[in-house]
Amino acid sequence: MGENQSWVTEIILMGFQLSAEKEVLLFWVFSLLYICSLLANGIILGLIWLDSRLHTPMYFFLSHLAIIDISYSSSNLSHMLKNLVQHKKMISFVSCIIQMTLCLTVASTECMILVVMSYDRYVAICHPLQYTIIMSWRRCTVLAVISWVCGFFVVLIQLILFLRLPFCGPQEVNNYFCEILSVLKLACADTYVNETFLFAGGVFVLVGPLSLMLVSYLSILWTILKSQSNEGRKKAFSTCSSHLCVVGLYFGIAIVIYLVPDNNQRQEQQKILNLFYSLFNPLLNPLIYSLRNAQVKRAFYRVWRQNRAM
Repeated sequence: MGENQSWVTEIILMGFQLSAEKEVLLFWVFSLLYICSLLANGIILGLIWLDSRLHTPMYFFLSHLAIIDISYSSSNLSHMLKNLVQHKKMISFVSCIIQMTLCLTVASTECMILVVMSYDRYVAICHPLQYTIIMSWRRCTVLAVISWVCGFFVVLIQLILFLRLPFCGPQEVNNYFCEILSVLKLACADTYVNETFLFAGGVFVLVGPLSLMLVSYLSILWTILKSQSNEGRKKAFSTCSSHLCVVGLYFGIAIVIYLVPDNNQRQEQQKILNLFYSLFNPLLNPLIYSLRNAQVKRAFYRVWRQNRAM
């Protein structure tokens, strides 16, 4: 490396090139969506904690999903909102690495949790008489721990490979947060190994889980079609269609970002997709999975009446 190259200590997050007035407007819009996301996921966590009738495997995994959504949106949006209101787009390289690691960890873990949730629905609909035996609390805990451990170790490999690279500029990252593909462009060395392992990790946490979920939901669909109860069919279809909407959005966007070959023309599209991930996905999860659920609504009214009685 030439002596005129300097090591990167701070990074400029380019984000969206807008005027100061538009940045302030975006700050208020994104802040509202962020607050709604925190409230929705916080309500789910509170209800599951306070109402004993929601102490079931399904809501146990939903609580993990709510924690993941809060963590993911907070790690991305908090710094972006600060930059919008201060019109400053700098972040230290160490903070950038921490943000990147946290985002990748919770995103990978969410893929695993969604697989476990599809397995839970498969057991509930296809083997209802054995549900309490198969989905024991011990098994649920093991599945949750495995999901977090898998997400952590996939990212740990990426982090080790990332830290071995020299970063000497330029300082500009064409994104609104420290997304690994964008930050890798700052490396002044060959990143082929990093990109290869990132692709392999994407296959592991995206294609593998998606295939397992499709198998689960096809089995569920077959069981529903054989069912004689119209009410049971309607309820099962409603539940599974909601889950499939979330799965389709989440995995579809992630596959486009991490598994489709990159080129300069797609950078702006990727920024929008990443923004959708951070803003809307954490808000859609509680709305689709929980808040439109009759059992959750009843739990909300019970907790509301108990608080008013006090």
